[in-house]
Order: sequence, then C-alpha cells, then structure tokens
Amino acid sequence: MVAYSSVSGSESPAAFELKAAGFTLPIFRLLASDMEAVADQLATRVGQAPDFFRNTPVVIDLGSFPEQGEAVEFPLLVGLLRGYGMIPFGVRGGDKAQQRAAEAMELAILGDSHSRPARAHPEPSADSGLDDEAGGANSLVISGPVRSGQRHYGARGDLSIIGPVSSGAELMADGNIHVYGALRGRALAGMKGNLEARIFCQDLRAELVAIAGHYRVSENIPSELQGMPVQIFLDQKILRIEKL
Repeated sequence: MVAYSSVSGSESPAAFELKAAGFTLPIFRLLASDMEAVADQLATRVGQAPDFFRNTPVVIDLGSFPEQGEAVEFPLLVGLLRGYGMIPFGVRGGDKAQQRAAEAMELAILGDSHSRPARAHPEPSADSGLDDEAGGANSLVISGPVRSGQRHYGARGDLSIIGPVSSGAELMADGNIHVYGALRGRALAGMKGNLEARIFCQDLRAELVAIAGHYRVSENIPSELQGMPVQIFLDQKILRIEKL
C-alpha cells in the first residue's frame, strides 16, 4: 500500500491512499461484429432485469471475437452499453489495431489478472452474453459472506451462499438462489427466463429481488416480510414472497 499526504513532506494526515486490490468484474464477451444483433440480444438480456445493469462496470472481452483483424465498432458498442446503464471501462484481448481503437474511446487495455479470478471453470455457453467470471457450469456454492461490490453468477444452475450478503452485492443465477444468512444486496434468479426459479433466504432485507425479469425493489416489499425467512417465486407471472 502506498499512502500520500495532501502536502508533500508535511506531517499532516494522509488525504488518500493508492493500493492494489483484487476484485471480479463482469465480462461482456463480444462474439460477433454485427452491432444490430448485439443490440437486439442486449435489449432482451437487460429487459429481464433492467435495474440490475444500472451503473454496472464491465470489461469488453475480445478473446472470442471471430473476425480476426476486423475493426470493432467501439463507438456503437460503447454507446449501446452506456445506453443500458452499464459503464464500459476496459478491453481485454484483441489485436493491436483493435486495442488502439479502444484507447481512442478512452478504454483501458487490461490483462487477464484485472478481471479473471485465479480458479478455472468451464466456459459459459456462447449465448450467455454478459457473465461474471466467477460463475460455474452447474451449481455454484460460495462459502462465506458476499461483501458490497462483489458479484456471483450461477451459470446454468443454482447459486448458494453460505453466509450473509451485504448491501451493494449482487447475485445472479440461471436457476435458484439460496442464501443461508441475511440477504441485503440484490438477487436475480431465472436469468435466462426460467419461470420456475426461486429465491430462498433466511433473512430478507434485499435491495432488489427478481425472478425471470419480474422484480421488486425494497420499497415494494411488505414490512411484515422484512427480516423474515422467505421464498420468492412466480405465480402466473406475478412475483410472490411468502414466509417459510
């Protein structure tokens, strides 16, 4: 950790610190150069949970971009992402020309260490679009608390958290979500349209809960359900919250 005081050489308290930190960032893996197709599919994905993507920083991954040497239309892509509330801040992969184009849009050029955690896992399917690199192929279990700013995605399966989830944390799963503790962040189950998905938690204090794009924010959760063990599910496409 490197600390700097507000006045060089003085004995006044440090006004800020610069230090290295490890954290996982959502990845937008670009699979095609057709921006119209990207726009259509992005609209569908964001439509499932519009509030979830608001103010979300993302890294654009060009590792699976099939047209080697072809220009990426960064102005259109960045505009699309920002239009849906996301904050594109960097690019991973790509050739030199693509990286120069990214820099022209004031995007950082990142290595794998900036957005990929150490442990390996099977790659998500090609239609997964925006995904969290912490996701697994089936059920994903996180042993311990999920802190503010952290995000976990149970790709193609359930997500279980053995501990509390802090405000500002985000959980996603294509299947069910289980929280064995207080749920204070955001939880979105059935991300690919599974209407049978459910959310279970021991202590409901969530900022937002959603099933297959049907969601409620904290202000719309009845006070008698706050702090209670509940299950959240869809009944005729209406989001229900019931005590366990």
